[in-house]
Amino acid sequence: MRILVDGIDMAGKTSLVHAVVAEFERRDIAAVRHRGMLAEHHPLEAVLRRLSSARQPDSWWTTTAYLVGGFALDALLARVDPPRPRQAVIVQDGYGDRTAAFGMAGGPYLAAALALRWPGLLARFDLAVYLHAPPQVRAKRMAGREHVDVRDERSVEDVAFAERFHAFHVHGMGRRHRRLLVIDSTKRRPDEMAVEIVDAALRTTTGAGGDRRGEHAPKNPSKARTS
Repeated sequence: MRILVDGIDMAGKTSLVHAVVAEFERRDIAAVRHRGMLAEHHPLEAVLRRLSSARQPDSWWTTTAYLVGGFALDALLARVDPPRPRQAVIVQDGYGDRTAAFGMAGGPYLAAALALRWPGLLARFDLAVYLHAPPQVRAKRMAGREHVDVRDERSVEDVAFAERFHAFHVHGMGRRHRRLLVIDSTKRRPDEMAVEIVDAALRTTTGAGGDRRGEHAPKNPSKARTS
């Protein structure tokens, strides 16, 4: 099983990832936090790390490199070389969804537009969780950080940029996942959200989730499940 936790900067992704892993372990289900490309051996991952992800929304080249040479290739490689350990639930901390959304919010750039048009080019997750939070809350979180980059600042201070990101993220990239939850991270603690996420993930894999179209955020923006 693969679960994605994604969202704009300062939305609380990493804290939630740790809480989800802990909730799986509480239920005696092996789970690990994972970052970067899914494929165990991605030939370009080391090269891509040299590019400034903080400047990605302002760079068509960085956006293209990550989406094409990174995530699109990763989708192919992960089919034959999946992440390890293979017996554990993979809880992914961020992926190409936000890269494409940043590329549209800061551009729009061609590679991001193509990813939005054909979101199936990137790897699909059994469950995707998109986090968001009001600007004032994210500003408070940013103030408590020791290291803040230019993308963090723009995501918090440029409200129009953040709104464009969220629209492209949820109503564009979210379409490709088997199930999508959109959550305001200010409403509950990470451990409380983790219970809902693990419950949803287990229902998805057992087929007990019923009709999931209303939770998938397809073409109609009103159909994304939010909480």
